[in-house]
Amino acid sequence: MANKSNKVNYNEMSKEDLALEIVKEKQKYYKMQFNHSVSPLANPLELRYIRRSIARMLTAFASK
Repeated sequence: MANKSNKVNYNEMSKEDLALEIVKEKQKYYKMQFNHSVSPLANPLELRYIRRSIARMLTAFASK
């Protein structure tokens, strides 16, 4: 489960940093999704957490 003490405020990040972070997280998500289809992940809810964090980043990116 996500650690609440490590929350990142995406609105404080610059647009360039946010774009790089989005690309990095999407790559991580697709890699995890592929690995999950081959053999189940120990915690499949991680896919949901990453997907939602990507959505948060995209929302912050669109507001800039």
